[in-house]
Amino acid sequence: MDSPYLKTQSLTRIKEALARAGVDEADLDERFVVGSGAGGQKMNKTSSAVVLRHPPTQTVVKCQATRSREVNRWLARRLLAERILERTAGERSVRQQAAEKIRRQKRRRSRRQKARMLDDKREHAERKTSRKTVDWEA
Repeated sequence: MDSPYLKTQSLTRIKEALARAGVDEADLDERFVVGSGAGGQKMNKTSSAVVLRHPPTQTVVKCQATRSREVNRWLARRLLAERILERTAGERSVRQQAAEKIRRQKRRRSRRQKARMLDDKREHAERKTSRKTVDWEA
């Protein structure tokens, strides 16, 4: 099952991820459902969203990232492999790592960190104000 819409490198990466996760193509239950959300008539009339179910692990994945059914099939397989690997091997997906990074960025600073940051800002401001202005007309 090859796709004319995806690069062969992407397809091989997805197939390798499925093999790492121990997913056999015959084990998958695949359904095509009508998508939801923005997209208007095209989304409401066509069944381009893919629902993949892997009965051995009881994992269900729905993908409607694109309007193409073929691309959604492959993206759903990649998502399924990621989820299974997260559970079994404890691998952290790229999606999880990105969410964790944002969570760290939004985290409130400790009092000590905040005080140090404000001291640095104050020192920088003093350094800037102490600079002499250049008199170009002289």
